[in-house]
Amino acid sequence: MADFTHFNAQGRARMVDVSDKAPSLRTATAAGTVRMQRATAEAIRTGSVPKGDVLAVAQVAGILAAKRTSELVPMCHPLPLSGVDLRFTLREEALDVEATVRCRGETGVEMEALHAVTVAALTVYDMCKALEKGMEITDVRLLEKTGGKSGDYRRP
Repeated sequence: MADFTHFNAQGRARMVDVSDKAPSLRTATAAGTVRMQRATAEAIRTGSVPKGDVLAVAQVAGILAAKRTSELVPMCHPLPLSGVDLRFTLREEALDVEATVRCRGETGVEMEALHAVTVAALTVYDMCKALEKGMEITDVRLLEKTGGKSGDYRRP
């Protein structure tokens, strides 16, 4: 087993130079799930959560998160996003969150889509924590991406 106790990055961190890449249309879709009790899901469905409209606030939070990804993930480039869409599917004991991000640029938008899903899910937790502290945010993953040198990816 490796010992990482005294690990030092020694200048290895760097932002990748994308100046030689041609701009192209980039898209990415990510998803995640907030698992909860039926009563919590029903409160979201009926609009009876004390803090307000959970899905509306989570949607705005996800959009803001996508736009500000480079401020929190150190090696991400700031990108001129052209679109951010969040979708929610409320089930009996879970809320599925999906985000699609688009831009025309030199680098992909996978991190922006993942960040949007994660912050939207955290917002759901924050808005519903008075009803249930045991919610779980799970299965955050990239579903697909298009564009760029590495080509398209679709989760199997």
